[in-house]
Amino acid sequence: MTNNKHVLNWIDEMAAMTKPDRIVWIDGTNEQAEALRAEACSTGELIKLNQEVLPNCYLHRTAVNDVARVEGRTYICTPTKEEAGNINNWMAPDEMYAKLKKLYTGSMKGRTMYVIPYSMGVVGSDFAKYGIELTDSIYVVLNMLIMTRVGKNVLDALGDSADYIKGLHARADIDEENRYITHFPQDNTIMSVNSGYGGNVLLGKKCFALRIASYLGRKEGWMAEHMLILGVKYPNGEKKYITAAFPSACGKTNLAMLIPPEVYKKQGYEVECVGDDIAWLRVGEDGRLWAVNPENGFFGVAPGTNNKSNPNALATTMRDTIFTNVVHDTKNNTVWWEGLNDNPPMPGNAIDWKGNPWDCTKYDKKDKSTCGAHPNSRFTALAENCPCISPEFNSLKGVPVSAIVFGGRRAKTAPLVYQSFDWQHGSFVGSIMASETTAAAAGAVGVVRRDPMAMRPFVGYNMGDYWQHWLNMGKKIPNPPKIFHVNWFRTDDEGHFIWPGFGDNLRVLLWILARCDDKVDAVKTAIGYVPMAEDINIEGLDDVTLDTVKDLLSVDTESWLADVENIKEFYAQVGDHVPATMYDELAALEARLTK
Repeated sequence: MTNNKHVLNWIDEMAAMTKPDRIVWIDGTNEQAEALRAEACSTGELIKLNQEVLPNCYLHRTAVNDVARVEGRTYICTPTKEEAGNINNWMAPDEMYAKLKKLYTGSMKGRTMYVIPYSMGVVGSDFAKYGIELTDSIYVVLNMLIMTRVGKNVLDALGDSADYIKGLHARADIDEENRYITHFPQDNTIMSVNSGYGGNVLLGKKCFALRIASYLGRKEGWMAEHMLILGVKYPNGEKKYITAAFPSACGKTNLAMLIPPEVYKKQGYEVECVGDDIAWLRVGEDGRLWAVNPENGFFGVAPGTNNKSNPNALATTMRDTIFTNVVHDTKNNTVWWEGLNDNPPMPGNAIDWKGNPWDCTKYDKKDKSTCGAHPNSRFTALAENCPCISPEFNSLKGVPVSAIVFGGRRAKTAPLVYQSFDWQHGSFVGSIMASETTAAAAGAVGVVRRDPMAMRPFVGYNMGDYWQHWLNMGKKIPNPPKIFHVNWFRTDDEGHFIWPGFGDNLRVLLWILARCDDKVDAVKTAIGYVPMAEDINIEGLDDVTLDTVKDLLSVDTESWLADVENIKEFYAQVGDHVPATMYDELAALEARLTK
């Protein structure tokens, strides 16, 4: 499929080490994909589901010890520890290569090595970056065909260049003690071994599109961010675009596929999804920041996805989807997961994510071990099947960004929404992003976990240098987007959420966009600009009054002063590379709070 010597020599080298029985190039055609699906079904790697109800949909189960991303086994391998920073796991490249060589040697004996040429971004666009993943897993091949753009046109676009990301994945023995997901930023290389779970083995996703791309972005003057991209279409046809970064369990996919509340729908407002997870951002010729979603699909968490929480996501999964670690309804040959609906398959008709008979009557919401679907079970679905996918999804130049939104799950501290004073302050707001643990998470409730820009597990170099890159980018963007922070999760004294969330979050987004156009005023506070309560439209909300909104927008000085101390501890953890500017912003915040 190619005469590129850089590619062919590297494949020969990897094949000599892993010793596959044969090598198959993936060409992106449906005929080849269909043959691979049939092969995977014949070995039990996939289960073909009811084709009338779920056309071209399949079920897969991972090993029981292999169900999530493993941050503790994920490494950034740079020449010095300082380059990787204190937040990342680090090992010297030579040491890691030697360790991996032992694990890879002969690991594909009796197996097939698949060569996947793929593009992150539309092939041929200025944003596009190319990769080759070698894998011994049909499951990986079929997922990459959904999540990325695969085919000979990628190799044609690459030509004779050596500028591609090398990715090697081997299932080996699925041994969790020898599981490694490793990144060599200086070598444009990703190596994953002893896992079969998506986040560890779909190397185009977090590994390339965030960890390696964040390193490339710093070097080349652009940004790779853990952000959704959505478009708001106004009744007059005008469109504005927002990117937003949230830590896990903060409703990122739900926001990306938001359905406007009835009062706005009647007026003609629409929301279009450009992406639900990753944004690559570049300065355009017009001096604005432009964003693309480099992915081709969604790798979403299944539990909790339903017709109320996210009807668009659910509709997307109804065809051409691979479900991983959910319940198999054997009577109807379909799938089910906790939170889908109140009709789980009955005992005798249900197989759980481990492949064992499952009794829904013994399910206890407080005990995750009784779940039929794994709490991190997934769907891999084509973005083009999403009912609200943006017409700009395949745009070569992306979409212009009006606002960047950060968010977290805070019970009291952060108000519903506030705006940063400028780009520098906005970068600081991103650096102090945090969520509090909930009852659903292991450990104590209310513990603050800092997750700067929602990138804590995904920055491919020193976190302090990453913040400096944000500050530097601000000086390169003549017309930068405004930066905001939201918190949908403020609670009352009984622990109930005050804001309704979901589709009603559009009310806050419209205030944000109105601020970007200087159409509404705001109140200057110690933490940033906060809306005037009457500027958040609550028409049609029975349980939300003007006083409720005032409460949601209030700034609790004591909570913030306590937060400042926590931020100081986190900055100390990040270490010597924290930019002085961030400390200046922190001192200024503390001074404003103690006035």
